[in-house]
Amino acid sequence: MHGSPHIVSDVMTHTVTAIGREATFKEIVQMMQDWKVSALPVLEGEGRVVGVVSEADLLPKEEFRDSDPDRATQLRRLSDLAKAGAVTAGELMTSPVLTVQADATLAQAARIMAHAKVKRLPVVDDVGMLQGIVSRADLLKVFLRDDEDIAKEVRREVVSHLFPASTSAARVAVRDGVVTLSGRIRDTSLVPVAARLIRAVEGVVNVEFDLAEHGGS
Repeated sequence: MHGSPHIVSDVMTHTVTAIGREATFKEIVQMMQDWKVSALPVLEGEGRVVGVVSEADLLPKEEFRDSDPDRATQLRRLSDLAKAGAVTAGELMTSPVLTVQADATLAQAARIMAHAKVKRLPVVDDVGMLQGIVSRADLLKVFLRDDEDIAKEVRREVVSHLFPASTSAARVAVRDGVVTLSGRIRDTSLVPVAARLIRAVEGVVNVEFDLAEHGGS
């Protein structure tokens, strides 16, 4: 790991507040207030995740409080109407629920969130038991990685292989997550490869180059 978070278990929240199917509307709201969260996993049995209740699932009750249920616009929104009348987590929850496993990469978790337009994912094991929760904010923690830590990984994993010291004089500097590769190298055709590999290093914000090609045997 070398201090770099690569997988979901490195950044997820391990202690998670969850509810059962029979939790009432008021209990859900109270738990969200007490724990300062915007969503709660719904569990059954020994802890298997069967759904998630979010603030978005609760809002229809307020939205339809003073509305006329016979309006055509409401009739076209039967799912919202159903949730407006729901009183338990089992009725309110979104199910099936998107989840991610603890050994998934941060990129995989980010893609799931982006495609599904969700802010968080329950983290489960192979049989669907709750292990934690990962949020968008958790995924962004990688960009807090120390600049020198990033520089060491770039030198070790990229520069030493593409531009060995015996044939080049490539230098690595990192400031605020931006990597600058400078100096003289044998083969500038390797620069696009270096750019791709450096951008794959956790915590890298961008890559800049100040390289010149030199000859020699």
